[in-house]
Amino acid sequence: MKIIILGAGRVGESVAESLVSEQNDITVIDQDPARLRLLEEKLDLRGVVGNGIQPSVLAEAGARDADMVIACAAADESNLVVCKVAHDVFNVPTTIARLRSPEFIEGDELLGKGGFAVDNVICPEESVMRYIHLLISYPEALQVVKFSQNRAALVVVRAAAGGAVVGHTIAEMRNRIPHVEMRIVALYRLDTEMEATPSTRILPGDEVFVLADVRKIRQVLAAIHNIDKPVQRVMIAGGGKVGLRLARSLVGQCEVKLIESDRKRCEYLASQLPSNMLVLNGDAADEDLLEEENVGDMDMFLALTSDDEDNIMSAMLAKRLGANRVLSLINRRAYADMMQGSTIDIAISPSQTVIGELLAHLRRGDVAAVHSLRRGAAEALEGVARGDIKTSKLVGRRIDEIRLPQGARFGAIVRGDGRDSEVLMPHHDTVIEDGDHVIIFIPHKRLVREVEKLFQVGATFFG
Repeated sequence: MKIIILGAGRVGESVAESLVSEQNDITVIDQDPARLRLLEEKLDLRGVVGNGIQPSVLAEAGARDADMVIACAAADESNLVVCKVAHDVFNVPTTIARLRSPEFIEGDELLGKGGFAVDNVICPEESVMRYIHLLISYPEALQVVKFSQNRAALVVVRAAAGGAVVGHTIAEMRNRIPHVEMRIVALYRLDTEMEATPSTRILPGDEVFVLADVRKIRQVLAAIHNIDKPVQRVMIAGGGKVGLRLARSLVGQCEVKLIESDRKRCEYLASQLPSNMLVLNGDAADEDLLEEENVGDMDMFLALTSDDEDNIMSAMLAKRLGANRVLSLINRRAYADMMQGSTIDIAISPSQTVIGELLAHLRRGDVAAVHSLRRGAAEALEGVARGDIKTSKLVGRRIDEIRLPQGARFGAIVRGDGRDSEVLMPHHDTVIEDGDHVIIFIPHKRLVREVEKLFQVGATFFG
């Protein structure tokens, strides 16, 4: 695809890096020539210096034959105008805008073709907030992603001694927890992928990727990790957009203490949050402050400032002082890879939380959802099987008749709609039906295109 990205900031760079790796033709527009030069040296893309809201700059970037414009500049108004110009002047088929303001909601008439012509909205702060909220709801998990109208879920969990299936082979799982249908789609040991065969033994410390019915998540977590006590006390370091959104979402659910270094921002936060939420003016990496505020009693400590180093230091300090579980927001992907599974329990790269939302719009075939896993290295893809045995590579075929790319594997099938839907763990003789939502784990992004082709319906198909 020919894609134009407006903005070479953190989000723009991450989007470009992800899309370039999939052999897309990428052009990035930014007003900072030095920033563009760095991107051009680092990635296989073209940079155009200028203001993207100007038609001449969009034309220079190749808007006349572009398939998509992704506007992720710092200002909402720039992103809105770029989408409008791209649609009205150049007839770009798909426009995506990063919008921070909660007043612009996807599907609103204002964003329709007669308005700003924004097809899809992404909001990294909202995505990160939702991501963290799930981890607070399921404190045992390293990642939780949901599929098919929240009917199925993929959970990533570190195996702990004492779990019902830990120390046993995958084949023995059915006997250990017969009432829970689940499928282990991947297992990583010391950061190396292990083949998840029936004879593979789950050991303490293994990172286990499991697909199951959403209603069975807690039983799955208990079987692999044991159940932690519910998160009731939370300390948030950083009262920026993510910190404020998260604090608001936890009203009535948790006791929250929020630490912010900027005094004026503290006053604003105090005016926006209920009086029983404590807003503290101070440095989250100040050992005395953390001890005074009893960080050791916290179920979760969340470092959510805009500074990677501050987040890493405050999270490590909170862990040393006794916080049960610590999470750090880390923008630099290399830092996030280094920190995951260290003293810091969970390292989140904000850009990766929105990449999945973008990828769903880029995927070919009838792809319903895409989730980025292992900080962008792997994916879980949900596609809808359409057609019949003549037109589809999936419908009417048994699982053992379908050739997936080497390493990719079936995770779950969601059949039916709404309350009547059921989550199936596919076996070799399971036959895929028209309308089934099929979830596939893809360990390497280079395999994505082959998997997408399975969901493409042809006029005739002869397998």
